[in-house]
Amino acid sequence: MIRVLLADDQPLVRAGLSGLLGAEPDLEVVAAAKDGQEAVDLAHALRPDIACLDIRMPGLDGIEATRALTALEPAIPVLILTTFDLDDYVFGALEAGAAGFLLKDADPEVIIAAVHQVASGQGTLDQSLTRRILAEFVQRRSLQPVTAQGADGLLTARELEILGLLARGMSNEEIARELVVEISTVKSHLARMLPKLGVRSRLQAVVWAYQNRIVQVPEVF
Repeated sequence: MIRVLLADDQPLVRAGLSGLLGAEPDLEVVAAAKDGQEAVDLAHALRPDIACLDIRMPGLDGIEATRALTALEPAIPVLILTTFDLDDYVFGALEAGAAGFLLKDADPEVIIAAVHQVASGQGTLDQSLTRRILAEFVQRRSLQPVTAQGADGLLTARELEILGLLARGMSNEEIARELVVEISTVKSHLARMLPKLGVRSRLQAVVWAYQNRIVQVPEVF
């Protein structure tokens, strides 16, 4: 059973998400907070498997709440669900440690799948935002890398190959097919790669790859 913590300042949204996720046989909504601070307090007490947070909330917003939740030991993976798709919010959420970012108007099955993906450590990103995020990376050359280490000698050739496929948005299954290996092999490489990069999720690994120029960003969109 995946235990889910929700946080949104709109009662109807909280009720809707609670009903949607709670109806799944393997998901349990353990609490629904009205702001970021309440979410952090509840997370300390309940230790959910995943937190689904809005970005714009009174007091402690979703970005700061994400930073607090991912700093816990063990870290609580965060899926950002928001109506705001502005790049600054996307980058703020990712840099705070969010493992996924999804718009609230996504289809219900997409939201449910995203919860499962983030809870399992896969991460997710709204596909409609991907090109804009890549374009923003082209512009933000002054961004600090997720880690100060470069890739030389840090990753094996296979790990670099998998990182490049991750950055193209491929799932574990798609990477396995591309490389003609077992899915378990891909997962093993990822398990070794993430600690080397100093990141907690595959989505953060993709951020690392672009910020450290390991993956080339297309210049034309």
